Amino acid sequence: MPTPPSFLLLGLLLLSCAPLPGEPAAEAEATTPRPPTYDRIDLPQATVHVVHVPDPAAYPVRVAVTADLMRLGEMVADTCDQTDCAVAAINAGFFDPNNGLTTSHGIVDGELVADPTENQRLVGNPTLAPYMDQILNRSEFRRYACEHGPQYAIALHQAPVPSGCTLVDAIGAGPQLLPEDTSMAEAFVDPGASPPRDALGSQAANARSAVGLTAEGGVILVMVAQVPEESPSGFTFADLATFMAERGIVQALNLDGGSSSTLMFGGEIHYGRLDPAGEPIQRPIKSILWIDGGRDF
Repeated sequence: MPTPPSFLLLGLLLLSCAPLPGEPAAEAEATTPRPPTYDRIDLPQATVHVVHVPDPAAYPVRVAVTADLMRLGEMVADTCDQTDCAVAAINAGFFDPNNGLTTSHGIVDGELVADPTENQRLVGNPTLAPYMDQILNRSEFRRYACEHGPQYAIALHQAPVPSGCTLVDAIGAGPQLLPEDTSMAEAFVDPGASPPRDALGSQAANARSAVGLTAEGGVILVMVAQVPEESPSGFTFADLATFMAERGIVQALNLDGGSSSTLMFGGEIHYGRLDPAGEPIQRPIKSILWIDGGRDF
């Protein structure tokens, strides 16, 4: 049998290595991390800043809590080590601006670092006493270390940790916006009360911050900024839920909003509210969710 030409041998070799139709690509290609992306959506009543983390196993979404209130940029600087800094961040849990103490639970690297039961202005407030059990069991964003890899969830503070997982990071906020709005249970909204009760101003347009999970396992950060040309401007909770659902988010958690709303991506910081002169309000905050670019989970 004659020897095949060299180009034919090469073709046979390449064919033997190529995947069959429907066969997955090479493992190295399949596991290439997809970095976070940023998008800005300009609407008549708001400017919405969106950070999509399609691969939160490679780019972990972590929690940071500060002892003293700090601006988001300062907290981001504290995440830096010798080789890496946060690639994105958003303000997170609730706090008392009068004493700087948390009103949200916070867990970092498995340790409770923010405990609202230590805030006497919260737990000692007789007006809040009827709601205290619910306040201390608000929903939180969680990061688990599980046997099969990292996992993210939005769950009530007292919800059990899944079997085979340990709770690494968590930050409380609320209410949940998707798959349903839990404002009545978590924000104590009661339109039938006299006067109507809506402590978080859920039905008013305002600057907002939120975190969501997609069906594909991605994490999305959303910050809604007011625009000076419109009054009122911003989103209601219903607006925010609709916006997030339209982008494939299946579970969403409202974060602290208003003057706290701040988002950073790629070193650029965006603020949710402006003062009467049109300058951004840079409010010190208690905690952030930040995207680790080190891929060292």
